[in-house]
Amino acid sequence: MRDGVIEVAPGRYRETFGRYYEDFSVGDIYEHRPGRTISEQDNTWFTLLTMNTHPLHFDHEFAAKTEFGKPLICSPLTVAIMTGQSVSDVSQKAVANLGWDNIKLPKPLFAGDTLYSESEVLEKRESEKRPTQGIVKIHTIGRNQHGDVVCSFDRKMLVWKRGHGPADG
Repeated sequence: MRDGVIEVAPGRYRETFGRYYEDFSVGDIYEHRPGRTISEQDNTWFTLLTMNTHPLHFDHEFAAKTEFGKPLICSPLTVAIMTGQSVSDVSQKAVANLGWDNIKLPKPLFAGDTLYSESEVLEKRESEKRPTQGIVKIHTIGRNQHGDVVCSFDRKMLVWKRGHGPADG
């Protein structure tokens, strides 16, 4: 049997993802793969779903008159994709996200760009109120295909300890 798999019955296996609280070490960095190439359609759908009607995200004529010269990927979409990319590494066994802080967007992201993310464990501590869980804080950085940082943020999560999560029963 390999890591990341549990035997649920004789000869029957289930893949598992994520890390328990005990699996996190401050300073560890997880490279989240695969990357995600963002399309114009992704961006248009996201602006419609979130009612973000700023023309810089979907009006080519308007965007052509800006310093960027073309539509920008909606910044909450960038944060959402980076969060999604990190799930299997850092929050698959989370009870809840406790918050995002220090969101920075130093460079724009455009349709056709590929987003790659990585997360560093900044701190961890046992929960004072929930003995079967702990709190983990990570710093996530997103880069485009050229290696330029396009977004970064800190995120705190409440994470199950080994043997206490709903998938452990």
